[in-house]
Amino acid sequence: MSQVIISVGREFGSGGRVIAEALANRFNIPIYDRHLITEIANKTGLTPEEIEKYNEKPKNHLLSRRVNGYSNSIEDNIAEMQFKFLREKAASGESFVVVGRCSETKLRDFKCLVSLFVLGDMSEKVKRVMNVYELTEDKAKAFIDKKDRKRKRYHNYHCEGHWGDSRLYDLSVNSSRLGIDGTVDLLEDYIKARMAER
Repeated sequence: MSQVIISVGREFGSGGRVIAEALANRFNIPIYDRHLITEIANKTGLTPEEIEKYNEKPKNHLLSRRVNGYSNSIEDNIAEMQFKFLREKAASGESFVVVGRCSETKLRDFKCLVSLFVLGDMSEKVKRVMNVYELTEDKAKAFIDKKDRKRKRYHNYHCEGHWGDSRLYDLSVNSSRLGIDGTVDLLEDYIKARMAER
């Protein structure tokens, strides 16, 4: 199989991570999501818990500064390590799926990149989050809003384009229309068509 990199951005509760895992299984390629935390922990000597504390967060402007191009921000440095890791994997010729991490922007120079964004109807996202996290409807809505605001801040800090803007992605899909399995089927066909054209 020729190299393919599948970038999956997602709204919280849309099932984007589950869809990404299913695509990784169907194409028999690794997935990089939380696994990146372990990789970076191994390289830095920090624990996965320490990395997780600062993962996908914009830096604190009051406590951070940049000197000669180097930042003292832990958040910035962890983000840059993740971007570097992904670019090295891509440059090595490896095929993989990556969830989030601004990958649709940070890897856009690679012609084998297929960038996807998964969204969903709020009612369906709320149901999924209520079920997975055992929350009330109001708490599920608040949790979705909090998570998406965090993703948006992180993405928009590290990238020029705006998180969720369809122009950043090859394809945006509402998983509420076909359900998780149907969305995976659709995306698999799309990815195969993209691979065939190369």
